[in-house]
Amino acid sequence: MGKTADLTVVEKAIIDTLKREGKTQKEISERIGCSQSAVSRHLSGKSVGRKKCGKKRCTRRRGDWTLRKIVEKDRFQTLGDLRKQWTESGVETSRATVHRRVLLNQKQRQKRLTWATEKQHWTVAQWSKVLFSDESKFCMSFGNQGARVWRKTGEKEMPKCLKSSVKYPQSVMVWGAMSAAGVGPLCFIKGRVNAASYQEILEHFMLPSAEGQ
Repeated sequence: MGKTADLTVVEKAIIDTLKREGKTQKEISERIGCSQSAVSRHLSGKSVGRKKCGKKRCTRRRGDWTLRKIVEKDRFQTLGDLRKQWTESGVETSRATVHRRVLLNQKQRQKRLTWATEKQHWTVAQWSKVLFSDESKFCMSFGNQGARVWRKTGEKEMPKCLKSSVKYPQSVMVWGAMSAAGVGPLCFIKGRVNAASYQEILEHFMLPSAEGQ
């Protein structure tokens, strides 16, 4: 990796953050895993192959309209299938972009943008104090969690959005957390999650993970 154009958006953000913290270009290049010249070119604004500017929208309205039509043909397609068909229609993009275009409305996108803008100048030290946690249900029957359906508000009862399934499949609920220090231990939840059980999870799993940072 030697060109500035090869750096990802995340890597460029980390370079900017480390530079503000007083790190040398050599230290930054070793931390990122790229050449020192790539760090130098990024910091000097000499991007390769394109002018330095903010991130542009990678799709146009016509392309977004095409994606909506692809989704409407089959509401149970996987994210990979949607991306493949969208690419075949002439729109080169990532899975993340497909996910945003299909699932997020304008209000949700604005909230994400506001959150990211408020924290764009956070230092590595600040991010190291953040711990992300979530829980997810994993279906043990038939080797998957069932079919995902792409639908909007008010389309819940539409025939094209319905599919038969097992009423009470065997499943397991798992809670986990991660931070700059790594991932924490997994908690396998038995029964329903209520305020009391969630408080126990935070006490016995979240706090030890946070203290280990």
